[in-house]
Amino acid sequence: MNKKWGLSAAALLLTAAVILPGCASKQEGPKEALKSAATKATAMSSYEMKSKFSINDLTIETADAESAAMTTQVLSMLKNADITIDGVYQADPMQTELTMVLNLKGDMSMSFNVPMVMTTEKLYVKVPSIPFFPIPETIVNKFVEVDLKALAEQEGAEFNPSALDTQKMQKFSNEVMDTVLAEYDEGKYFNELSPKEANLPEGVEAKQVVQFQVTNDNVKEAITIFVNNALPKIIDIVSKEEYKEMLQIKDADLAKAKEEITSSETRTEFDKSLADLDKYLTINQFHYNTAINKEGFPVYQDLLMDIKVNDPEDGTNVAFSINGTGQYEKINEKPEFKIGIPQGDDVITMDQLEEQFGSLGTY
Repeated sequence: MNKKWGLSAAALLLTAAVILPGCASKQEGPKEALKSAATKATAMSSYEMKSKFSINDLTIETADAESAAMTTQVLSMLKNADITIDGVYQADPMQTELTMVLNLKGDMSMSFNVPMVMTTEKLYVKVPSIPFFPIPETIVNKFVEVDLKALAEQEGAEFNPSALDTQKMQKFSNEVMDTVLAEYDEGKYFNELSPKEANLPEGVEAKQVVQFQVTNDNVKEAITIFVNNALPKIIDIVSKEEYKEMLQIKDADLAKAKEEITSSETRTEFDKSLADLDKYLTINQFHYNTAINKEGFPVYQDLLMDIKVNDPEDGTNVAFSINGTGQYEKINEKPEFKIGIPQGDDVITMDQLEEQFGSLGTY
């Protein structure tokens, strides 16, 4: 079952991911608006962002009674769970701060937040207080300092600051997005929405809203296009020296990946699985909306994926529905960092963290 629907789900998610930075400098057709997006996104030198990811439904039915009992216990915590992330970013000098809040629902409901700060060479993560988890009180609310350069040296690797280069990553996303969009027909996959139709939050003003959508009617074609046409070209983009260094990918791995996806054996297996797609995959909704303001910047994004997967062979049925939103404000304005770079007694090292956790075993 994993081979059958895992490829389908991955293709849909990746297609959504590369379309994320949607913006345009003028009222354009939906496809051209998204192409203009990547170029415009590279001009975002600072911004504030708010994101939310919610699991609306997560249900797994299986004929195995023991497995079903364990699954139900885990899913009771994840169903209706949500993650929110508030952050501030600036490109030069690079500084990012994020506060992630995780809300788990059900019988074991709990909520905790994890503030993080990143600079060119350092990552700071605040130790949260998590119910039922034995974290020493002496380190709760302290920031653990991770020296990224020293960490790389300890692992025998060369420190790669380009891996944290947000603007280079945006350039990479730009090329990938252009490649993917070029393969899809505008009339079948792209729509224009009015701001009212898009159900934008209060305070979000949009000149244009673009929607990318996959349905049961075009999902086979969409996945075929992505795997057969777009994916080999994406590997070619990744093969560029600047991106290989950033992503830390080896030539041998890239060559192997391209050989696998273009081989006749892989194509035959893929075509066979795709022919039966409607037997195990149902798309209730899959769309990605991008709202564009009058300056041409993305101010709001909304992803909805609601699918059902079933395997007639073993009786497994999965219902999966997620919703994600992202909002950007104060683009290219002077950033106002709320946390700042942690210093002094607010900071502990990785060694101190390990010592504190090691002391738990002495009681």
